[in-house]
Amino acid sequence: MSNLQSPAFDESYANRVIVLFSMLAAFVLYVDIMLTPSLPRIASDYNVTISEVSLVISLYTVFGTAVNPIVGKLGDIAGKKRVLIVVLIIYCIMVAVTSFATNFTLLLISRTVQGIGLGIFPLAFSLVREEFPRERVPRAQGILSAMFGAGAAFGLPIGAWIANSYGWQANYHIALPLIAVLTVLIYFTVKESKVTDPGAKLDYVGAVWLGAALGAVVFGLSEGSTWGWTSVSVLGLIFGGLAVLVPLVVYERRVAEPILNLRLLAVRNVMVSNVIGLASGAALFIAFQAITFQLELAPPTGYGFDILTTGLYLLPLAVAIIIVAIPVGRLTPKYGAKPFLYLGCVLGAVGFYLISTATTAGLIAAYLVVASAGLGMLLVASQNLLVLSVRRREMGLTTSLNTVFRNIGSSLGAPVAGSLMSTFVVSYVIAGQTVSLPTPTAFHYAYYIAIVGFAVTLVISSFAQEVMGKNANKLTLEQSGEAPTPVA
Repeated sequence: MSNLQSPAFDESYANRVIVLFSMLAAFVLYVDIMLTPSLPRIASDYNVTISEVSLVISLYTVFGTAVNPIVGKLGDIAGKKRVLIVVLIIYCIMVAVTSFATNFTLLLISRTVQGIGLGIFPLAFSLVREEFPRERVPRAQGILSAMFGAGAAFGLPIGAWIANSYGWQANYHIALPLIAVLTVLIYFTVKESKVTDPGAKLDYVGAVWLGAALGAVVFGLSEGSTWGWTSVSVLGLIFGGLAVLVPLVVYERRVAEPILNLRLLAVRNVMVSNVIGLASGAALFIAFQAITFQLELAPPTGYGFDILTTGLYLLPLAVAIIIVAIPVGRLTPKYGAKPFLYLGCVLGAVGFYLISTATTAGLIAAYLVVASAGLGMLLVASQNLLVLSVRRREMGLTTSLNTVFRNIGSSLGAPVAGSLMSTFVVSYVIAGQTVSLPTPTAFHYAYYIAIVGFAVTLVISSFAQEVMGKNANKLTLEQSGEAPTPVA
C-alpha cells in the first residue's frame, strides 16, 4: 500500500509549487541561455575579444559561486521562501541594469551581480524536497530538470530570433516583467519552509575568500591568450588563486559552521554529486561555447550562421533534455539513480565524440541530440542522488555546496573555451581584410575535453550509493533520516 496520500502531503499545493518553480526555472534559464548565441555580437558591439566576452559568462558564475552558500545558509536560518524572494528581487534589478548597459564595464558588473540568481535553484529544490514524500521527489526533480530544457528551448531559437531582429537586450526587456510576476505569485502562494536553523551563523570570510580565489583563476584563464600563457600576470593569477584555496580549506575545517562545509563530503553521495557537478560543468561549458562559435564564425573556420540560425541548430539540445528528464524522474523510484548516471555518461561521451567528427552543421545538430539526452539523464540522476542522501535540515547548505562545485566547473569552462579559440588561430583574407579565426583543432580539443569529463563522471558515479529502487543502500536511507516507502 502506498503512502502517497498521507495526511501530511498536500498534493494540490505541491503541484502548484512545482508549476511556479518550473516556470521560474524556464524563464531564468531563458535569460541565461539566450545570451550564449549572442556572445559574438556582444563582442562586436563592445569591441572586445573572444576571451574578454567570455567573462560575461564566467564572472556571472564566479559571483554566484561566492554568494550561493550564503544564500543557502540564509535559507536554512531565516526561511527558504523569504530568502528566495529577496534573491529574486535583486536578480530582477540586475536584469534591468544589464539590458541598458552602455559600456562593457557596466555590462560585466551587472551580469556579475546577476549571478545571485544561481541561488534560486538550491532554494527551490529544497522547498520542493520539503513538500514531496521521498518516493515522489524524483518525479518532481524530473519535471524541474525538464523545465531547464524548456528554458533552453525558448532561449536558443526564440531568444536568438529576438536578438537577431531587435538586439540581444530585447530578450531582457521581455523576460523581466515575466520573472517579476512570478516573484509576486511565489510570494503569495508558496509557504515558508518547515525546517529552519535560526541559531546558525554565516561564514562571510570564507565566502569572500572563495570568490577572490575563483575570480583570480578565471580571469587568468580568460586573459592567457592575450597576455601570454607564460606571463607573470597570467601565471600569478592562476596559481595564486589555486594556492590560496589551500589555506581556505584549512580555515573552513576550523570554522564551526563553514560556508563550504567540507564535513558534508564525508557523506559519499554528497562527495560524488559534487565531483560530478565539477567535471560535467566544466566539460559542458567548454563544449557548448565551442559549438556556438563554430556555428557562427565565418567560413572556412565555421558555418557563418546568424544568431537565429545558430539557435535553431542548438534546439535539439533543449528538446532532448525535455524528452528525457521527465521519464527518468518517473523511472528512478523503480530502477534507482545509478543506472541513469551510467547511461547518461556514456551517451554524453558518445555524443561529443560524434560531434568532433561532424563535417556539416546538420550532423552537429543530430549528434547533439545524443549528447543532450545523456546530459538530461545526468542532471536528474545526480540531483536525486544528492537530495535523497541528506536530512532535510541540511538541504539548503547541501544543495548550495553542490551548486558551488558545479559553478566552479562552469566558471572554468567558459574561459578555457575562449582561450582555446584564441590560442589555436590562423589568419585568412576575407573581403580584402585579414582576420584571425580559430582552427578546427580548437573545436576538436573542446569536444575531447567534454568526452574526458563524461568519462571521469562515469568513474566517479561507480562510487555512489543507490538511493532508490531494490538496490537502495541502507546506510544512505539512515543518513537521510527516512525509511524506505513502498512505490505504487
